[in-house]
Amino acid sequence: MSSTAFDLVLADLRIDGAARDIGISAGRIARLAAPGTLNGALVERCGGLLALPGLVDGHIHLDKTFLGLPWISHRPDDSIAGRIAAERAQRHAIAEPMAVRARRLVEHIAARGTTAMRTHVDVDADVGLAGLEALLALRSEVAHLLDMQIVAFPQSGVVILAGGAALLEDAVRAGADVVGGLDPACIDDDVEGQLDIVFGIAERHGVRIDIHLHDPGELGAWELRRIAARSKAAGMHGRVAVSHAYALGAVGEDTLARTAAALAAGGVAIMTNGPGTDSIPPVQRLIAEGVEVFCGSDNIRDAWSPYGDGDMLRRAGIVGYRAGLVTDAALRLAFDLVTAAPARVIGRPAAKLSEGAPADIVLVAAEGVPEAVATAPPRALVVKAGRIIARQGVLA
Repeated sequence: MSSTAFDLVLADLRIDGAARDIGISAGRIARLAAPGTLNGALVERCGGLLALPGLVDGHIHLDKTFLGLPWISHRPDDSIAGRIAAERAQRHAIAEPMAVRARRLVEHIAARGTTAMRTHVDVDADVGLAGLEALLALRSEVAHLLDMQIVAFPQSGVVILAGGAALLEDAVRAGADVVGGLDPACIDDDVEGQLDIVFGIAERHGVRIDIHLHDPGELGAWELRRIAARSKAAGMHGRVAVSHAYALGAVGEDTLARTAAALAAGGVAIMTNGPGTDSIPPVQRLIAEGVEVFCGSDNIRDAWSPYGDGDMLRRAGIVGYRAGLVTDAALRLAFDLVTAAPARVIGRPAAKLSEGAPADIVLVAAEGVPEAVATAPPRALVVKAGRIIARQGVLA
């Protein structure tokens, strides 16, 4: 038995079929060893459970959730602008502060193994920077549960909104980590104008970019190529993401090939949450073409969708189902979409179980990663930065 005493030892677990003990010190994985060979100040007997790296949610809207409130019926609308208006009306009708709802959602998803996230927060004339300020405060309060990256999201537009550009820049100065954008053609009716502003802010402040793009078909694909060209010209390879990009699943082969090549050359990542009736980007094809693809929850019980539970293993299964990921190798790829890929996109250390890596660990009852993705078993144990934070889906 090792004479080194670790802060925490997770004893008798499995990492991809191999029986292991994990020794944790100072919030990191200090040793992987044969079962029964490590000792520590605290030893947790794991009974052969499968160990996974902490899950990463690459796209969520903490400020929008209705989770924990009495049921609020969904109000459908066929247009993005109409849904934005409907959400604004519902938001004003809710008495509970956003910070309370956001914290409830953070605790809910942390107990399900999400140890890092990128959350978007509305920045517009209606809320100003109030939502951002609330999430900046919340980030400090829940740092023991998960790491939070915040995107300033201009849901009411950038060019079309009087003072929109200045508000976005103020958000970054106030602490937003990422500058967002939204449908440059269909919301702002000025693709180059919006991209001038978003890329200008990113370059001046050294922040990343994440643009929501719902615009359809050939229009959306053209916008993706413009974003990719901007990213390449600005030297922002690996620092630009486009969320949703439905157009990639609804264009012909020639357009898809040209657009995928542009995205790869510009280092632009694509986020999908596997939405219900909308087309989704062709996951395997894009990855084969060198495009980074990652997943997020997007909306959870809010004005945009009554669905969603923040379980990133289940989200990997949803995207895998829609994308036809059925072999063991493909299911492992689906798992990458909720661990390593979003970690790369948001600039975090690699999500993996290796010596020296952050001790963000999730234990489940499954034979291996493919079964974990396909079945989304309950989280038996969640460890964040070397500390046990949840057992059986309940915060410790």
